[in-house]
Amino acid sequence: MKTSGFTTTLALLLPGFVVAAPTTEQRWSSPSFWASHSGHVPSVRRGCDYALCDLSKARMPQAPTPLPPPSYNLTLSHVSIGRGTQNYTCDLSNSTAIPVATGATASLYNVSCIAANHAELLSMIPGIAINLPLPSSSSAMSPINMDLAGHHYFLDPTTPFFNLDTQTHSYGIGAFKKANGTSAPEGAVIGVDGSGMGAVPWLKLTEKVGVEGSQRLKEVFRVNTAGGQPPATCQGQQENIFVQYAAEYWVYV
Repeated sequence: MKTSGFTTTLALLLPGFVVAAPTTEQRWSSPSFWASHSGHVPSVRRGCDYALCDLSKARMPQAPTPLPPPSYNLTLSHVSIGRGTQNYTCDLSNSTAIPVATGATASLYNVSCIAANHAELLSMIPGIAINLPLPSSSSAMSPINMDLAGHHYFLDPTTPFFNLDTQTHSYGIGAFKKANGTSAPEGAVIGVDGSGMGAVPWLKLTEKVGVEGSQRLKEVFRVNTAGGQPPATCQGQQENIFVQYAAEYWVYV
């Protein structure tokens, strides 16, 4: 297996990997981008070949106030970049209402080999991903979706769910509950184009027992967050608010 599409494009945009800056019309989800960079993509893909990866070398980043570590009997399954929205609702009948979190939705892209081999590169990706539009292609063989690890959403406001079974990979599924949280570090990307209310907290999620389905995934850590915080009040807002965000997700089994 190889990472491609999303993570390759991000690598091409980073210092040391840049071959040409994309124009506004030539974003990472456009065919013209892939056509103009096709000669460079294979070399980046070879660097992300799973045969060359050793996840035991991957080191999860730590916040100034660290999260508890993974449980001693678990192993790192893979690392993904999540790109999507943090979702909130407003009670428009209440003039003093503040946004209430209802969950999140995100597409997850496998960056395990980057985590194992290029930790500094990995740390840059959420801040870049939040400024890139999500892809629209539904083809499993699209370069954009070849490294799609799965999807993250909520079953209810307190039950985050990870469905990491796709047309090309079967990593497992899992329902979770929040175990711990810590504030994003000072200097975290606050939102799209440097404008926003801040980065959502880093989290440790643990398995939620009793949810229907065969759960292989046991713990998930959300770290290196970018964006996602809601407005301070509901004044001038719609009933439903969707705030762009990106983050690293470290998945343990």
